[in-house]
Amino acid sequence: MDADDVDVIEKTTPFEGYFRVDRYRLKHRLFEGGWSGEMSREVFERGHAVSVIPYDADLDKIVLIEQFRVGAFAALSSPWFDKNDSPWLIELIAGIIDPGENPADVVRREAIEEAGCTVGEIVPACRYLVTPGASSESMHAFVAQADLSKVGGIHGLSDEHENIRVMAVDADQAFKWIDEGRIANSMALIGLYWFRQHREALRQRWRKS
Repeated sequence: MDADDVDVIEKTTPFEGYFRVDRYRLKHRLFEGGWSGEMSREVFERGHAVSVIPYDADLDKIVLIEQFRVGAFAALSSPWFDKNDSPWLIELIAGIIDPGENPADVVRREAIEEAGCTVGEIVPACRYLVTPGASSESMHAFVAQADLSKVGGIHGLSDEHENIRVMAVDADQAFKWIDEGRIANSMALIGLYWFRQHREALRQRWRKS
């Protein structure tokens, strides 16, 4: 089935602030035939985004970043988290696709803004829906060629309250952090799992020596 198998009766926007919430009244076709009953669902409209792993094939290092996330902070009130969990997350460089931009434009812009890193060739990894039960957000994941010999420090836009620690990390160290559970957000895990599978091919493609 596809989007033509959904009947939108009404769409409203009950909240619009830093993000937007849309409310849908709809029904959809059923696998066994016929239509569902009318339902009401709220959708968190965050926009669509990119993530990127800058990779230096000669050093066999990648860029990871660390920053505070309010959603992670709110999650810590759940009984499923403990004092060892932190609202500062190890993540990938990422950003929202603005009107008129394509994903590759955003990769280059965000790599500079968040990490002071200029990237070369960009390779698409995958595209996925982040939280499709509640949000329309999609993520376009990439890996990009980069020279990481001088990458590091604190970056981000102060007017957007960004305080981002940038790390050039050995690829094997990043994989170890995944296996230890130190990296625990879907954007980083999905991108890094793809990179782990394709690392050797990218290393052969981009290595200069």
